[in-house]
Amino acid sequence: MSVRQIPLEDFFRNSPQAAFQLSPEGKNLSFMAPYQDRMNIFVRNLDKEEATQLTHETERSVAGYFWVDNTRILFMKDDGGDENYHLFGVNIDGSDLRCYTPFDGVRVRIIDDLEDIPDQVLIGMNKRNPEVFDPYRLDLKTGELTQLAENPGNWQGWMTDHNGVLRSVTAIVDGVNTQILYRDHDDEDFRAVLTTNFKESVEFMIFTPDNKLVYSATNLGRDKSVLVRMDPATCEEIEVLYENPIYDISSISYSRKRKKLLGVFCSGHKEPVRHYFDEEEKNLKEKMRNFFPGLHCGMTDCDKAEEKYLLYVGSDRNKGAYYYYDIHEDQPRKIANLSPWLNEEEMVEMEAVKYTTRDGLELEAYLSLPKSFDKNNPTPHPVIINPHGGPWARDYWGFDSVVQFLCNRGYAVFNMNFRGSTGYGRKFLEASYKEWGRKMQDDISDGVAYLIKEGIADPKRVAIYGASYGGYAVLAGLAFTPELYCCGIDNCGVSNLFTFMKTIPPYWKPMLEMMYEQVGNPETDHDLLAAASPALHADKIRVPLFIAQGANDPRVNKAESDQMVEALRKNGVEVEYMVKENEGHGFHNQENRFDFYRGMEKFLAKHL
Repeated sequence: MSVRQIPLEDFFRNSPQAAFQLSPEGKNLSFMAPYQDRMNIFVRNLDKEEATQLTHETERSVAGYFWVDNTRILFMKDDGGDENYHLFGVNIDGSDLRCYTPFDGVRVRIIDDLEDIPDQVLIGMNKRNPEVFDPYRLDLKTGELTQLAENPGNWQGWMTDHNGVLRSVTAIVDGVNTQILYRDHDDEDFRAVLTTNFKESVEFMIFTPDNKLVYSATNLGRDKSVLVRMDPATCEEIEVLYENPIYDISSISYSRKRKKLLGVFCSGHKEPVRHYFDEEEKNLKEKMRNFFPGLHCGMTDCDKAEEKYLLYVGSDRNKGAYYYYDIHEDQPRKIANLSPWLNEEEMVEMEAVKYTTRDGLELEAYLSLPKSFDKNNPTPHPVIINPHGGPWARDYWGFDSVVQFLCNRGYAVFNMNFRGSTGYGRKFLEASYKEWGRKMQDDISDGVAYLIKEGIADPKRVAIYGASYGGYAVLAGLAFTPELYCCGIDNCGVSNLFTFMKTIPPYWKPMLEMMYEQVGNPETDHDLLAAASPALHADKIRVPLFIAQGANDPRVNKAESDQMVEALRKNGVEVEYMVKENEGHGFHNQENRFDFYRGMEKFLAKHL
């Protein structure tokens, strides 16, 4: 069938408006929009169309932002992708723009926005020691920073109660054990209350309304992570509130206004798994979804009174739109489309499928077929295997610009949640440990076999593309199973597990022993890491490769790509190499995205 070739830029250009948020009182609407091809922050009254531009970044888009009160917004940005985020603030009339953390080589994290405490936020910074983060209270009026505690070197995260008091710390002890420390009041020292191996988890999610107990996600003594009510002073489980036989819990919903736990959610294969503790909340969310039959509808923000909501509505064929919903008006009002230039009818469906690995694991995956594929009269197509990054992350059902672009060019695309993907329980996660290039790669290879068996993939026209760990999987696939692929595209992928371990960001170093358990120890597992490092087996790669890399990448150092390119060119393998000097881990600037996908398009047209 004839398919219109949609301009590449339509898939990857910045949205005209995105990342909407409501002011706490619900009168103003903030969003990000392009200014000189960078995403900046704008604010407008809900009843007006005219907006005020608050930031004027031209080098790099704002990384994220949030309201601290009805008149001021905080935002984060880094330099050239180095991920050393600085914290800035600006009033909604554009005045008093300032940087609160003007420290070179320092990364900022938000601990608590202190919603109920005016003019203050809690942040973490690795200013004193690049390897660890200390907690600070920031006065937004004066800019004064007050250090609340000194990280002894192994603290990884904090939790506050509803009064903004630091009550709990998560630490790493003995390299591979996780410890929870707790205190009742901020004038006490933290004391250890639970120590477990890092494979077991207890995550304090939020305190109960009286600040005495916590709602926790835990897999102690079980495979799946469940929701419990827990005593934080002992980590004793008081009550199991929800468990799912297939998935870990992923998030909860809590009403600050009503001081009540509302619901718990899991990331399902296609539809989210929802469980409500509150009938009023269940009825409200069902009413919202009923306005949009056949689409996914999720609440992204609400005002402090919990009467005005922002909804995201989309699907696998629709990048989505934002709607404003007032419970008193009871009628959603569209605010903006994320990609108004894309026609849903020209997009393809993302089908949720399953396949079984050679050792009997059932994997959830997603298959997207181009318009030219006739299910009634199937003929094998060129396919692009697209493993996700992480690797301890996962793929989801929904709109994917890369998938839609590739399908529009006539390729089928396959995304799989190989072993180690998150949300499927502890056994599934641990099945990936020390299996880089081995069973994790087998899962990807078994996906290729599944597509060939189903008559979907042309065995001579299978490519593999991925970023970060997905980029590693590309290199491993071409080196260890060269018969499967006709070409590959690697974006910021690890190539040498020895050099990768030596060039991680300083704030990853406290977790290095855990990485040794998960990936392998360069000393005691030397042979395993050598066997799993594609750069050391570059002589086995025979097909063309396209490699992309950000020069400032703090996670996967540029040397990972440099050594791979050098080895391949030495062996006479055709390799294209794209380096962007103003990028880090992945390409974020619009013109760089265009360049990368334009290069991908030409590469695939030639080799696939």
